[in-house]
Amino acid sequence: MKLLVRWAALAVAFWVATALIPGIDVKGGFTTYLWVALLFGALNATLGSLLKLLTLPAVILTLGLFLVVVNASMLMLVARWSDKLDVTNFWSAIFAAIIISVITRLVSHVGKKAIKP
Repeated sequence: MKLLVRWAALAVAFWVATALIPGIDVKGGFTTYLWVALLFGALNATLGSLLKLLTLPAVILTLGLFLVVVNASMLMLVARWSDKLDVTNFWSAIFAAIIISVITRLVSHVGKKAIKP
């Protein structure tokens, strides 16, 4: 159940990012947002974890701000691998990564409180 809430939160975060950032576009409807969220989540869980570990000194020096760059890189990689997601430039990816991180954190937090008895 927790995984489904996180997946839905990521799909909602992508929808908000595409609504707010002009350089991010998802071609399709609800199922496309779920597909892009699944691809981003899987890539971020595997390759993203490795990149976060390798860039740990930069993350520590920037007090965690470099994680936004890692997430933006993962977003651009998903856009390259999927024809359903378009990212025009790196700055759009940076702003989208910030929005996706904030929205995912908020929705997951609310969902976590709603699931607890």
